[in-house]
Amino acid sequence: MSTAQHAALSFRSAVEADVPELVALVESAYRGEVSRAGWTTEADVLDGQRTDPEGVRAVIDGPDGVLLVVERAGELVACCQLEHRGNHAYFGMFAVRPGLQGAGLGKEILAEAERRARETWAAREMRMTVVNVREELIAYYVRRGYRRTGELSPFPYGDERFGVPLRDDLAFELLVKTL
Repeated sequence: MSTAQHAALSFRSAVEADVPELVALVESAYRGEVSRAGWTTEADVLDGQRTDPEGVRAVIDGPDGVLLVVERAGELVACCQLEHRGNHAYFGMFAVRPGLQGAGLGKEILAEAERRARETWAAREMRMTVVNVREELIAYYVRRGYRRTGELSPFPYGDERFGVPLRDDLAFELLVKTL
């Protein structure tokens, strides 16, 4: 085991210099064969890209949020987006290095994101959207206190910035947790 699997997590705001490594991390967690090393892969429902440098820069430069870089022993192990939206915070762009998934990092990072949303913005809720056919991922969030709303928004078919769908029944479901 590497040192990165034992040291405490540290959190910081992403900067421009992080963009290439963050794009690679997000892609590795969700798309392609390398993503199959973890359990969050979308490789069976989406091909193509999950994000790109412009998408990551937009989150970093957004006026109402932060893209958190999560490191352990100086190694990038995860990231997540937090955005202040009125009385709630939006949680997105969550990625954990595939080889480290399933070891409790996600739970720890999610708890820190919720704490920051409460303390920084007095957010009363955390909201996120998850691809509706990702039952295992939705169940993960439900175990952490999120509830399914049944509220769906359309998947952006035809916009390859979000991937190339391998099925025709994709949508995003809103999940909500009271903070």
